[in-house]
Parts: sequence; structure tokens; C-alpha cells
Amino acid sequence: MAEKYTLNVAGLTRELTRYPVNDKLDIAAFIMFSDVELTVRCAEELLKKVTDFDIILTSEAKGIPLAYEMARQSGKNYVVARKSVKVYMTNPVSVNVKSITTKNEQTLHLGDEKATLIKGKKVLIVDDVISTGESLSAMEQLIEKAGGTVVQACAALAEGDAADRTDIVFLEKLPLFFK
Repeated sequence: MAEKYTLNVAGLTRELTRYPVNDKLDIAAFIMFSDVELTVRCAEELLKKVTDFDIILTSEAKGIPLAYEMARQSGKNYVVARKSVKVYMTNPVSVNVKSITTKNEQTLHLGDEKATLIKGKKVLIVDDVISTGESLSAMEQLIEKAGGTVVQACAALAEGDAADRTDIVFLEKLPLFFK
């Protein structure tokens, strides 16, 4: 039976399954997909903590539910940085990223249409979990390339050393499990 970690966030309790990243490290998988109650509550709590913004940016895919719900509750739009160029994306701007939960390097893309939504705007970066900060850095670079201004970055959880950062807003810490 897989080991579990009990997480308390936004007034809710969830049992997270631990998974190995390598032979020396496990992470507790925080998946907001399918958990509407958790998504709504985390969005409510994060919106109480973040600064004023014009638009939200998240990366595909696990941050989408939270970004959508924060956009819905705030009445502001959101943009998703895609992990592949779609046929409808003209003149995409792209940034490479290596995440702790993904084995291979990925690339995030914004087409002209979405980049235009960001240009000249105060952008709030939203993610489910900030860990190494690599995805966050890639989104910051995309915002800069699109002509927007990063006003803040937030996530439901800060994993490992990210919990010591003072430049992000998060609801709870998520430990790393070293073997």
C-alpha cells in the first residue's frame, strides 16, 4: 500500500499519495483535478492574499482549475501557457522549463492572441504547487516577452524549500520526503 500524507489546506483535509521522483526522494501528489470543493476554497483563500492584478497566467495543465476558479471569482480573465504549439497559435513566444514532476524538459508557448491579452497588464501567476520555481521562472519570462508585468506569483502549496521564499504567496507548505 502506498504511503499517504495528510494535507490541511483552505479548511479542508485531503490524503495525498506519495510517489517516488527518484531513489532518494518522494513527493506527495497534489492533484486539484476533479476536486471542485478544494479548488473553490483554495481560490477563495488565495484571492484574499494576492495583490491587485489585471489578468492571470497559468501553465498547462494542473494549474488550470485553480486559475479558472480565481478568474471566475475575481471577474478577471486568465491565460494558459500551452505545452505545445497549436495550429491556431500565430507567432508563438516560447520558453523552456524543467519541472520536478516531469521527466523531460518542456516548452511553454503563448500565441499572439494570448500575448496581446497580457501586453501592458499586471499579471498574477497562478499554479497549484510551486516547488523548484522552474515553471514560475518560465511563466515570468513569457510575461516579459509578451510585454506584461508580473505583480505576484501564487499557489495553493509551496513544496520543499519554496516554502521559505518571500516572493510568493501560498496557502500551505508541502514537505518533500527524503529517503
